[in-house]
Amino acid sequence: MASPQPTITQLRALVAVADHRHFGRAAAGLHVSQPTLSSAVAALERTLGVQLVERTTRSVLLTVVGEDVVERARGVLGAVDDLTDVAVRAREPLVGDIRLGVIPTVAPYLLPRLLPALRERWPQTRLRLREAQTATLLAELRGGALDLALLALPNDEPGITEIPLYDEDFVLVMPDGHPLAGGSAVPVAALAGQDLLLLEDGHCFRAQALDVCHEAGARERSALRAASLSTIVQMVAGGLGLTLLPAGAVGVEVGEGRGLAVATFRRPAPHRRIGLAHRSTSARAGDWHLLATQIRAALPTTDLALAAVASTSNAKVTQSAL
Repeated sequence: MASPQPTITQLRALVAVADHRHFGRAAAGLHVSQPTLSSAVAALERTLGVQLVERTTRSVLLTVVGEDVVERARGVLGAVDDLTDVAVRAREPLVGDIRLGVIPTVAPYLLPRLLPALRERWPQTRLRLREAQTATLLAELRGGALDLALLALPNDEPGITEIPLYDEDFVLVMPDGHPLAGGSAVPVAALAGQDLLLLEDGHCFRAQALDVCHEAGARERSALRAASLSTIVQMVAGGLGLTLLPAGAVGVEVGEGRGLAVATFRRPAPHRRIGLAHRSTSARAGDWHLLATQIRAALPTTDLALAAVASTSNAKVTQSAL
């Protein structure tokens, strides 16, 4: 008699627990009750004959074997989801649900200008949006919880294909009256000795901004980190330092009457490249390139630099984000 095999439901339950480190939140994410999820994990442990999860009153930890099983389960679940995509792709392109993850330094600035154009061109497409930091999006992409991620490139993730969309310059934001206010060709070296406010750990934009700081000899005010660009801009308005913003965020975060000024950098300016990422095994890779084409078609209204990346839309980016 063949040995019992793990079920897809059991694997999804374990991966959810690994992602949330909490049975209640994992159950909510899968839209099942907590007892149902706990039973699925326990059944998987019985099937495999090993302990996968350490349960305490305060936290949920994975055993060493559990971590290994989770990593393999993500690949299995991704492959299973791709089986469904085969049928979807056989129908009209871009029909149905598309689960798109977006990093926080892109979502509030690009999506309001992008989504109306996509709805008009592809009314049959239903975008399911998820905003999270890069590491979370990539984990959910590998595990099959997302179809695509809109984030900064490159990430050099095995099994992930990247499609460049646009380049976005960084600009310098400061209080009105600062010596650099209004500059149109500020050298990066002008930041030497300045106090810069940056996002908290985990944001890819923080790492990119830190590279600029290190190049220029600027100082980070590490005691004043924030979770969002909006909060950082408020701190700048309060006279606590300067910050860098992606150009697409300026129209939202820097307005009249806020006591703020903007300066742009001398060419070539520090910048980042934004693109789509998907599993290389996805049966809908053709759809994702079609979606990328539609996104690029909507970009001229956003004043973002498209021309430099359009010709490389099928290649994985290998250059630095800056």
